[in-house]
Amino acid sequence: MKFIHRLAYYLGGFAIGLMLLMFFLNGKDASCDYGPNARTIKNISSKRFIYTNETSIFISEQSLDSTIVNNLVKFGSVDFSKSKTEMDSCKVYLIENSYKERDLELMIKNCDSIATILDIKYTNY
Repeated sequence: MKFIHRLAYYLGGFAIGLMLLMFFLNGKDASCDYGPNARTIKNISSKRFIYTNETSIFISEQSLDSTIVNNLVKFGSVDFSKSKTEMDSCKVYLIENSYKERDLELMIKNCDSIATILDIKYTNY
């Protein structure tokens, strides 16, 4: 069999496979979270948030709400060098993001069923 025929069969099968994948995965919430940052953010975002008193005061003073805090976590990036990931039960992560052109740091304690936001602060004054 000539090379051009083999290439045509390969590309035809590849195209059919892509169409089948698009058909089965269309409308599904399929994601490819393979990086450590994406896996950590997805794990934290899937849990219920609890706020400490200091965090609640900061949120009310800065006129933030739970949706903004959820988006800060969901679209933030984890700084693993400043996080405490060696703990056995609940790991503490530092998530960096920006809101209204100001950088924010969120310190989040990630346990089995809940995520406690320990601290929120602006990093540039």
